[in-house]
Amino acid sequence: MNAPRIAPGGVRELGLPIWTFSRIAGRVTDTEPPAIFTTLGRGRGLFWGWLHFAGKLMPGGTLPRRQTELVILRVAALRDCAYEFEHHSLLGRRAGVSAEDLVRVREGSGADRWSEAEQLLMQTAEELVTTKDLSDATWERLRGAYDERGALEVVLLIGHYDMLATTLMTLRLSPDRRRSGRGR
Repeated sequence: MNAPRIAPGGVRELGLPIWTFSRIAGRVTDTEPPAIFTTLGRGRGLFWGWLHFAGKLMPGGTLPRRQTELVILRVAALRDCAYEFEHHSLLGRRAGVSAEDLVRVREGSGADRWSEAEQLLMQTAEELVTTKDLSDATWERLRGAYDERGALEVVLLIGHYDMLATTLMTLRLSPDRRRSGRGR
């Protein structure tokens, strides 16, 4: 991968609050301060607005965390976004996503052993990322499984992580190095 188009910032470029937040986030994932935060943080006010929105979807959404992480990982796999996939593999582990799940999420909605809800979420992500729309049949299935707010949340979650994959890939961010030396 090429060098990042915008270098991750330090305390001077980020300001103390974002710099501190980034260091704490790295402890959660056992990585260096995540480049997503040290790069997007250079936008300061824009960063806080984005983080507030993103936080309402993950971890503050109404979907169970495991399902949220599976959706994010499916979007990352579809977009071939290494940064997003690696980052959420680490977060997903804390939410009950297994190594087997990581293999299956790359296979998608047709993989064996998804629950009905998980298969629907995989299919929804696949349709939205590839067509930027949902068929009426998929929408009806989604509305049969989720109330109005839940269906909106699923669509926003997928759209947000699709947009974020575009940003991460455009900025050429590489997955964060692990602190413990266990590799990526």
